[in-house]
Amino acid sequence: MPELKSKPLFQSLAPAGPVANPAAADRLQEALTEAAAADGWSDTLTAAWPALAPVSGASPYLTGLMRRRPAHLRRLLEGDPAESLARILAEADALDGEPDDVRAPLRVLKADLHLLTALADLGGVWNLDQVTDALSRFADAACRAALCAVAAEQRARGRLISPPDDSRGPVPGLFGVAMGKHGANELNYSSDIDISLFFEPRLTTLALAEGVEMQDFANRLGKGIATLLSERTADGYVFRVDLRLRPDPSSTPPVVAAPMALAYYESVGQNWERAAFIKARPVLGDLRAAGRFLKALTPFVWRRSLDYAAVLDIQAIKRQIHVHKTGEGLAAAGANLKLGRGGIREIEFYAQTQQLILAGRDPALRTPRTIEALFALADAGHIPRAVADELSTAYVELRGLEHRVQMLDDEQTHRLPEDAERRAAVAALAGGSDLSVFEAHVEALLARVNARYGELFEGGEDLDSSYGSLVFTGVENDPETLETLKRMGFSEAASVADTIRAWHHGRIPATRTERGRELFTRLAPRLLEAVARSGAPDDAFRRFAVFFSGLTAGVQVQALFLNQPKLFEMVVGVMAFAPRLARTLGRQPAALDGVLDARFLADLADDTGLTEQILREAGETEDFEGAMNAVRRLHREQMFRIGIHALTGRAGAEAAGRAYAALADAAMRTL
Repeated sequence: MPELKSKPLFQSLAPAGPVANPAAADRLQEALTEAAAADGWSDTLTAAWPALAPVSGASPYLTGLMRRRPAHLRRLLEGDPAESLARILAEADALDGEPDDVRAPLRVLKADLHLLTALADLGGVWNLDQVTDALSRFADAACRAALCAVAAEQRARGRLISPPDDSRGPVPGLFGVAMGKHGANELNYSSDIDISLFFEPRLTTLALAEGVEMQDFANRLGKGIATLLSERTADGYVFRVDLRLRPDPSSTPPVVAAPMALAYYESVGQNWERAAFIKARPVLGDLRAAGRFLKALTPFVWRRSLDYAAVLDIQAIKRQIHVHKTGEGLAAAGANLKLGRGGIREIEFYAQTQQLILAGRDPALRTPRTIEALFALADAGHIPRAVADELSTAYVELRGLEHRVQMLDDEQTHRLPEDAERRAAVAALAGGSDLSVFEAHVEALLARVNARYGELFEGGEDLDSSYGSLVFTGVENDPETLETLKRMGFSEAASVADTIRAWHHGRIPATRTERGRELFTRLAPRLLEAVARSGAPDDAFRRFAVFFSGLTAGVQVQALFLNQPKLFEMVVGVMAFAPRLARTLGRQPAALDGVLDARFLADLADDTGLTEQILREAGETEDFEGAMNAVRRLHREQMFRIGIHALTGRAGAEAAGRAYAALADAAMRTL
């Protein structure tokens, strides 16, 4: 962390911008003036007020902190910011006792930390690195305190027998890995924290009393940590905690055994999970065990060699979120600074997707921090230095705007407000006095980032959608993707997104292999586009899901669909408008095998050799049961073929009827 200025905070503060709401500022000034006069810090308040006024005129949240805790405000203003941060972290580390003992003190310290970082950020005292580092370090301390507290509670109940000062942590073998921005020490102002919790059974079992079931104990600890940090009390909350960045979170416990996690990542881990572990960092518990775990994951995260299909799959991560065809402008009002076009995620993916491909052979590229990754790529000659400069500058500005949006009400939001008055408040915190000028600047910034992002995959396979963004990475639904699915006509967008993401996770045979998942990454947007064009997206998708889930393997079928788009459109049409044929495919996906026959689309009137074909294939079997199976298979394929001809207009009702009769006659003759 860069060296901080060693003088009282109030002497370094500069006004963030104009006072957006003078009346709100006047009310706070009146309250603070009274408190300062009573406690003897009027001179401090007078010196600091020019910088506090814009804050109080824009942020109800920060205004509330200052009004409710004037003594805390004074201490922060009169203290050196680096020393104030060190004090807050030390007090968090010194907390002792069970959850009830640390719940309130942690929340008070979080409020102090939030006020300190906001004032230092808005007042121009700290840069982005210093702000995010302070937030991340406090998150580390809060996680450690929470683990110690819930472990102390279990120790008091006789379930945990390891000593509290064990060098391996409060619970030997149990550890937490910070993911995302927390792991990279880039935490947002009002972000949740993503923690993945694991345990080494051989170590943890020795720390437990006889009869205590290890998985149940680990689950209690994990839930206890999350509850202690995230529950809202009269003193607020510490951090919202997300434990879902673990292997297959819908079917695994909150705390996963490390051997099971390693087996998961080695067998069905996805490229977006590799990207997530770029930023992973041991943060709580048995840090030696955490180090061993992350070291064991190194071959998964940083592959020395990638086949062409794997490279395509990684590139597909970024192509999915490129939505330049929506026709929508980059308006500042309501712009999603994180997930939208030209937003923070595009810069992060710009770096991460190249790291996944290149850093397996070049360890110098293995940095978790976004700006460092951009310049590492530039130093290695993979991107122009000018691009690294441009994107890093944009990243700093977008993160600053994101923080100011969150400072309004301490909400985990990334959108510039739709309301003009609230948008003007964000502009004021960013130094803007003219809303229209501010909005034009933001729109130009987003456009520059989006243009650079688009350059990264020029000439690659087009996986974006004319409807908008389609992203199914991660463990929760992407809000932009849900909007896209609604535009496509789905009445239950979240359910569709959940299903697609489950398929990406390899929960069905068709996507259980790495090759199957790579093919599905390319097929998914085409599937959704085709389903949307069918005119009955809900029915088509539901029936396709039955069919796709019933496949015993998916590589051949998915490759067929990708190479034969007209055939794929035809199958989707069956799902939309031919329930009977769809049920046939759903119950017996092998009926699709007949499509591979060159005669599938031949005129039904040309089926003069059908009896001979059935006789020939039945005769090649070893016994009567085999002959019956051959007849059933050919009968099923021909029934499906006739139905397709009738559905698509290739055959009229009379011709289809004659074909059905001929098929029945051929089957009976054979038997």
